[in-house]
Amino acid sequence: MIKPVSQMVDEANAIVDHMPAAQAKSLLGKEDVTFVDLRDVRELKREGRIPGAMHCPRGMLEFWLDPASPYAKPEFQSGGTFVFFCAMGWRSALSAKTAHDMGLDGVMHIEDGFKGWVEADGPVERD
Repeated sequence: MIKPVSQMVDEANAIVDHMPAAQAKSLLGKEDVTFVDLRDVRELKREGRIPGAMHCPRGMLEFWLDPASPYAKPEFQSGGTFVFFCAMGWRSALSAKTAHDMGLDGVMHIEDGFKGWVEADGPVERD
């Protein structure tokens, strides 16, 4: 039997910090906080983005996190708090757990995703 993704999300949420978008809004603009947008580029173009968020396609996360990878991104080596988000909170839960498992400190995610951000009247910028 295949393990349901909902179970994987529940297991991730038991390990990593998470909060609703309404609460995460208070972290936007803080110097030591990086918002990490895991959504596909088509979602960003269609729905907009959180101002200042770093875009990290979900498929590149492990490669961008690993300092030994040729794809490593210095943003992930700088420390601070990383607030992962996706559309509805599932990809970000799994990604935050992966980042945590890889040793990245200060990882959390927005449990209701970009959808919750918009519903909480969080700022959105469009291309």
